[in-house]
Amino acid sequence: MSVVEASDPGGLVGVGPPPARARRFPSGGRRNPLEALPAAAYEAPIWRSPSILGPTFLVNDPAGLKRVLLDNVANYPKTPLERRIFRALFGDGLLSSDGETWRTHRRIMAPSFDPRSVAGYAATMAEAASAFGDSWAGLDDGTEVDVSEQMTGLTLEIISRTMFSADAAGMTGTTGLALQQSQEAAFDFNLLDILPVIGPMRLAAKERIMGEMFAPMDGALARLIEARRTDPGRLDLLGRLVAALDEDTGARLTPREVRDEVLTIFVAGHETTASAMTFVWYVLSLMPQWEARLHEELDAVLGGRAPGEADLPGLVLARRIIEECMRLYPPAPGLSARVALAADEIAGQKIKAGSTILISPWVLHRHRTLWDRPERFDPDRFGAEPAASRPRFAYLPFGGGPRVCIGQVLAMTEATLILACLAQRFRLRLRPGYRVEIQQRVTIRPRGGLPMRVERRRPARV
Repeated sequence: MSVVEASDPGGLVGVGPPPARARRFPSGGRRNPLEALPAAAYEAPIWRSPSILGPTFLVNDPAGLKRVLLDNVANYPKTPLERRIFRALFGDGLLSSDGETWRTHRRIMAPSFDPRSVAGYAATMAEAASAFGDSWAGLDDGTEVDVSEQMTGLTLEIISRTMFSADAAGMTGTTGLALQQSQEAAFDFNLLDILPVIGPMRLAAKERIMGEMFAPMDGALARLIEARRTDPGRLDLLGRLVAALDEDTGARLTPREVRDEVLTIFVAGHETTASAMTFVWYVLSLMPQWEARLHEELDAVLGGRAPGEADLPGLVLARRIIEECMRLYPPAPGLSARVALAADEIAGQKIKAGSTILISPWVLHRHRTLWDRPERFDPDRFGAEPAASRPRFAYLPFGGGPRVCIGQVLAMTEATLILACLAQRFRLRLRPGYRVEIQQRVTIRPRGGLPMRVERRRPARV
């Protein structure tokens, strides 16, 4: 079981590869699939697993990953079932679309997520994090909260303000409820969902249910999209998406396409960041020496004031802590499964057409051939020199290749501002004796939440 004792004195975060035993790579279901992986998965460049779906390979070799994700990417599309699952949840957004639709949407949306655009969102992110910190300041010192739940609420508030600006208050609750309900329905799958006749019937039923769940949000969002079309001066993220055009063709996103991308951004833009920040607080509670170093940096750079975009270059350790936490606890522990359209060779392994290719950042980031003492927490791994010597595809918290996460700059900016804003004012302490168990769906979270005590580090205002 992937657990950590709160009193662990050795600085271990997470567990190393489990003892070798013959197990198939899990196909999903309610069981945590991370617990079923054998030691061989953490040691071999490519690990073959028996499967009722045919040959299945977990790729951990950086050169092999480069072939799948970049050099021969056209040969490895997402599986049809996975595309339909994501389409049921997000419509034809970036996570579910393919081919020319995906390429067009990516070109249109890219300027809204480039560093200059993200810099324009930073003040909104910092303001939301500061207001959230004020709510913690109103608690009695030592009050216990569920940090997983708290980070979900904060990141939902941030993406709502970033997306809708002045309209955020009216959209946060509606959107959050729809996403929560739809994700619970969308990712409740079992073996019946892959059967030839029963599977499509079950998925069609889920699509209808999710359509009903999204109906209240769709109506409100349609009105906001129309408002942005008549008032193109609004430079929130929604306004940028509505106004964006493809420089090659002059095409714009239709209202339906904007809606689908908004849903994609909401899930990818708040669920993954909430997961990352949950484990950042967890790790810091176990690593007082790194927490102390972080506090020193925050005091030197910020001096008690709220952080802003201009402070990001100085928050070097804060960023490295987040990167190392995402190594050990990648928010998306498994990337989309791929299917080989034609025969190929990966890491010396012959791949037949129709084979399933799996990529797991959880395994990759703990692989014994790629990382020195991979079970240990060490943010210095992400110093300039170690990072430059590491293979390009050894670290994939945001995926890789053409389909690398479009929002990675936004996500790192948001996470760094949240950490800087809250860590300079508070310490979080895990409930004594509490054991953390990993729960995996699309992202990972602590099963049953993460109970932590909020302790003031300094007066709320300096």
